[in-house]
Amino acid sequence: MMSLNNNSIRVGSHAPDFTATAVYEQEFKEIKLSSYLGKYVILLFYPLDFTFVCPTEITAFSDVYNEIQALNAEILAISVDSEYCHLAWMQMDREIGGVGELRYPLVSDLNKYISSSYNILTDEGKALRGLFIIDPNGVIQHCLINNLDVGRSVDETIRVLQAIQYVQKNPDEVCPANWHPGQATIISNPIKSKDYFSSL
Repeated sequence: MMSLNNNSIRVGSHAPDFTATAVYEQEFKEIKLSSYLGKYVILLFYPLDFTFVCPTEITAFSDVYNEIQALNAEILAISVDSEYCHLAWMQMDREIGGVGELRYPLVSDLNKYISSSYNILTDEGKALRGLFIIDPNGVIQHCLINNLDVGRSVDETIRVLQAIQYVQKNPDEVCPANWHPGQATIISNPIKSKDYFSSL
């Protein structure tokens, strides 16, 4: 079960800032969310290291890191484990449930401050599978929260990121369902929007 706090964050609000220890390239580093202003950030919360669904997500996002970075975006993965636990997990091969060398940092939220700030901490003290896309101004543009047993889609995350970037560059247009780059958009005008609907 999960208890929502009274300060629920939402799409359109500023992402709560945080400073925490992360593991990146086998070293401990201090990570501050606000230092990423000017880039899109994918915050990838997950329950625990050394579990079952988690390594499939963590490695899947690492495998497409170059594609995400080409979209002016970075990834920060966060769980309530310590940095030492993160390091041990990264030193395990994928073939035995580890994550190996990753292209982005694993952030430690041992005191559960970040998970609480983003309102995804369960009563048992784990983070739900929360995914937040934050724009270069630090504003949350997308939020997806899965329960513990269901993994997320890397492809859909990239698609949503591309759609967010498109409408921010083209404020008179909106992206319809299942939109991908290169496909038709809708002019957000009662008359001009009919051009899209008449083409269906």
